[in-house]
Amino acid sequence: MKAAYFHCFAGASGDMILGALLDAGLDLETLKESLARLSLSHYRLEARKVVKRGMGGTQAVVEVDDHHHGHHHRHLHHIEEIIGGSGLDEAVREKSLAIFRRLAEAEAKVHRTTVEHIHFHEVGAMDAIIDVVGAVAGLSALGIRRVFCSPLHVGAGTVECAHGVLPVPAPATAELVRGKPVYSTGVEGELLTPTGAAILTTLAEDFGPMPLMTVEGIGYGAGTSDPAIPNLLRMVVGDMEAPARKYLSDRVAVLEANIDDMSPQIYDHLVSKALEAGALDVYFASVQMKKNRPGTLLTLVCPPDRVEAFADLLFRETTSIGLRWRVEDRLKLHRKIHEVSTSYGTIRVKASGEGERLLSVTPEYEDCRRAACEKGVPLKEVMEEARRAARESLCPR
Repeated sequence: MKAAYFHCFAGASGDMILGALLDAGLDLETLKESLARLSLSHYRLEARKVVKRGMGGTQAVVEVDDHHHGHHHRHLHHIEEIIGGSGLDEAVREKSLAIFRRLAEAEAKVHRTTVEHIHFHEVGAMDAIIDVVGAVAGLSALGIRRVFCSPLHVGAGTVECAHGVLPVPAPATAELVRGKPVYSTGVEGELLTPTGAAILTTLAEDFGPMPLMTVEGIGYGAGTSDPAIPNLLRMVVGDMEAPARKYLSDRVAVLEANIDDMSPQIYDHLVSKALEAGALDVYFASVQMKKNRPGTLLTLVCPPDRVEAFADLLFRETTSIGLRWRVEDRLKLHRKIHEVSTSYGTIRVKASGEGERLLSVTPEYEDCRRAACEKGVPLKEVMEEARRAARESLCPR
């Protein structure tokens, strides 16, 4: 399965995304043919090879006839009519419309009005329609089915727009990146534009380190400004088919803390609270800390979007005053819950395997414990019979 990873070390804009696609191998004529299905006129699209502070890339240049388009203020329903009535593939139309809806919702929230009353100024101009639809159509033309993104570099300072001088990130951009990882290194200027933010936050399924893939191509899309860093957006195209074929895969956050001053009685309570809150795993390891004090390494695994919630839990329930966290790729066996009949009653078992090949069968502990207590037999006997019944049922000879 082909995937794209956008490395936003200098932010992102609509034209930078288009440029990265073209630099990574998207044919310009193919892109023009897709955009022609919008039935728009009085614009020109070209690709220029440029160098930004020693690094080469492709700049997508959209030249619009301002005399023809300059006074056309569009509402969301106008853009929906243009895209919805085009000859583009259904998936391209739906994703493009989703991006513009997010833009409209962000602008409406900033201006304290409704989506229906939003006038698309620079966001809804011709070049933005070309950028949005071109990005979606370009990804489709390259056969990219999954999109990932790095944390978003937003820039610093202020930016001038139709509403005057605004802080960076611009208010609409700030709304669009809610819940996504962003940062600023103090580089002056607007690095992440509303259009770039809308495209990436709509299409990317995860934000963080580059996922496991076999790299097939790299493209650099250039912006128009010249900040203190190379104004380029890097897009890495790769194949994720190999690991996905055999195993399930996802990404998890791992939180760690070293503790040497907490009562051991608290750990059991902490595990219960963490699992009730949705932690994927919690475990401990003995470590030797500074001044040779024995300590405990606490590790908690959770979904990436729950890091702050579990950080709150760890700080609240332990004596730790600091913790580390990171995002990791995870491979998993395919698994399914089955019910099997035993002489002790019905027991649930978890069957795990590699595709159709069964590798392990694990009886559910609580089911086995309950049956053992009710029948007055050893727990291990219930578990052994459940495991045997499951293998006979799932792997008949």
